[in-house]
Amino acid sequence: MGLKEKFGRIGVLMAGPSTEKKISLKSGHAVCAALQESGFNAVPVLIKTDKLKDNFRLLRLKKIDCAFIALHGKFGEDGGIQKILNDLNIPYTGSGVRASRLAMDKVSSRKIFREHGLKVPRSEVLDRNTYRDFDCAKLGLPLVVKPATHGSSIGLSIVGRSEDLPAAIDLAFKFDKTIIIEEYIKGRELTVGILEEKAMPVIEIVPKHAFFDYQAKYLKGLTRYVVPAKLSPGLTRKVKEAALSAHKLLGCFGCSRVDIILDGKNAPFVLEVNTIPGMTATSLLPKAAKKTGISFSALCLKLIKLAYEKKKS
Repeated sequence: MGLKEKFGRIGVLMAGPSTEKKISLKSGHAVCAALQESGFNAVPVLIKTDKLKDNFRLLRLKKIDCAFIALHGKFGEDGGIQKILNDLNIPYTGSGVRASRLAMDKVSSRKIFREHGLKVPRSEVLDRNTYRDFDCAKLGLPLVVKPATHGSSIGLSIVGRSEDLPAAIDLAFKFDKTIIIEEYIKGRELTVGILEEKAMPVIEIVPKHAFFDYQAKYLKGLTRYVVPAKLSPGLTRKVKEAALSAHKLLGCFGCSRVDIILDGKNAPFVLEVNTIPGMTATSLLPKAAKKTGISFSALCLKLIKLAYEKKKS
């Protein structure tokens, strides 16, 4: 039996109910096109809601044999869709329920990182009952304010003046009931893709803006990427080890992308693990894969193969 017959009908899950719907559609359409061009029976599956019954009905209706998850943000990366696919006995790409949930929750994941010796920024976790007690002097300025469970820099602010803090807090609360206020670590922005439990080339992100915000991530020409990052061999090894440790500590599978800040003393601080990285030909994980000789279509295929391997184990 050839691969095309073995994999059967591949549903590329995209859109979703989160604030990252537009990004998900870009990833999903890119993956679907790549798989179709390689001769596989891939179909787009537009997820519109996080309601269990609706998604059970939709996935049964689509009659897919395997799912390529291209859903970013809530429901796609927090274990929600993974739980449904488990219940339907459908193999799927990426991490399982627990690892997805942990990675999406920056509070829980950072606690695990800290307990195992990885450096993370000092921070305060606040809700609507406790945020008024926060004192800027605890962490100093500037500060990073962000929702606890969102990606793509949505709802994130860099605060340089104490009078700007209330507006940043209000913005973060629009996206989550829990927010994180953390120290701003000035340094080099790096990201490390993990594929098959191995760290790929380190990428340095050089935004034209003050930081790597939503616009810098998704508008052409606002960011320069250095692949591989210009680091010494020893420092490259240290950054890769930190990224791979973060991936493994959460129990991630298949692939992930780990965001890191390298401070002025060359210490890597782990910011977060993305269990479903962007998946267009110009996204960061595919950029790193390309540097190792893996094309975008080959990367998509590899992730499908890993989905079936995970199902067997």
